[in-house]
Amino acid sequence: MASGEDGPRSCMVCGDRATGYHFHALTCEGCKGFFRRTVSKNTGLTCPFAGSCKVNKAQRRHCPACRLQKCLDAGMKKEMILSAEALAQRRAKQAQRRAQWAAVQLSKGQQELVQTLLGAHARHVGTMFDQFVQFRPPAHLFIHHQRLPIPVPPLPLLEHFAEVNTFMVQQVIKFTKDLPLFRSLPMEDQISLLKGAAVEICHIALNTTFCLQTRNFLCGPLRYTLEDGVHASPTVGFQEEFLELLFRFHATLRRFQLQEPEYVLMAAMALFSPGEHPPKPRSFCSSTSAQTPSPVNPSVPGPWLQTQPGSSCAIGPRLLPTCPSRPLPPLTDRPGVTQKEEIDRLQEMMALTLQSYIKGQPPRHRDRFLYAKLLGLLAELRSINNAYGYQIQHIQGLSAMMPLLQEICS
Repeated sequence: MASGEDGPRSCMVCGDRATGYHFHALTCEGCKGFFRRTVSKNTGLTCPFAGSCKVNKAQRRHCPACRLQKCLDAGMKKEMILSAEALAQRRAKQAQRRAQWAAVQLSKGQQELVQTLLGAHARHVGTMFDQFVQFRPPAHLFIHHQRLPIPVPPLPLLEHFAEVNTFMVQQVIKFTKDLPLFRSLPMEDQISLLKGAAVEICHIALNTTFCLQTRNFLCGPLRYTLEDGVHASPTVGFQEEFLELLFRFHATLRRFQLQEPEYVLMAAMALFSPGEHPPKPRSFCSSTSAQTPSPVNPSVPGPWLQTQPGSSCAIGPRLLPTCPSRPLPPLTDRPGVTQKEEIDRLQEMMALTLQSYIKGQPPRHRDRFLYAKLLGLLAELRSINNAYGYQIQHIQGLSAMMPLLQEICS
């Protein structure tokens, strides 16, 4: 058959280059067509040389009887051949599906919307990760640097973390201000939407740098790992459970292999979100406590931070995950929105454009339920956003280093 695992495969009947499995055997196009025609005609074939003819690429046409017998010996099955009527029906369905895919095209307005989003994204967000190297990164973050088993001094890492996060939020603000639809909203609505969505848009953009093989973020010459988040501060860092949740989100989104228009439309959906119908966030509860700590409500202590001895930020013992029977506090992450109906309309516009764009792509290697799964990930990102805001308020010294992000998350 094949000369190697990744090498060219040979037809099991004549030895020509195989194109796939046809009628249950690995064959070339020639033997596939011969088998279908011969079986469909149902004519009796006999070999004048008592079935001893050699069947190869050069001589496969000399004796149809021996070629048919070799097809059967190779495992080709007559019952797998469709009748002419069934074959015509299948081809008609394939043509109908191709017509449906071709029909799902973006309208002129949707095309202009996508181009506007892509242009703003390219000007302000697309290249920002390559600029992280300008913000005093510790030496161990460089990809070429040999990581040591001992912990690195964490204070420079915390300062670098604060600076790059502030920079990302600044670029996201520039991105939104470059969108005419966003600028058309009242200023108080712009502020409310930005405060709610800035971190979410940062993570949607950051996903393009996530490496599935290493579970690292590769930003230019820098590499960020889960451990960098855990050891961000000398006293308290991001809790590992939260980081695992965040990294799982990025891994799930990255596996979809989104195209740039899909990323920017996702970001636009996160931006134009009134926030009155929030997703159900993950809950965490203690087996002994009567209070429900939630990562999405800063007024209720959650398990997201891990403390070390001597820390001034004592959050308490770790709590056990999941308590679905207890009610969760509502999310109010878009307070102060005045033009809710208009923002709903804009979000619907983004959603329909994203759905149309996905439907207009070739289905090969694409998830059939991609649009629905992206909506689910946007809901999950909302919960992550709120948990993230709670954490940075409690990492000692971090909020003072980045007042812009503190204002965004307040």
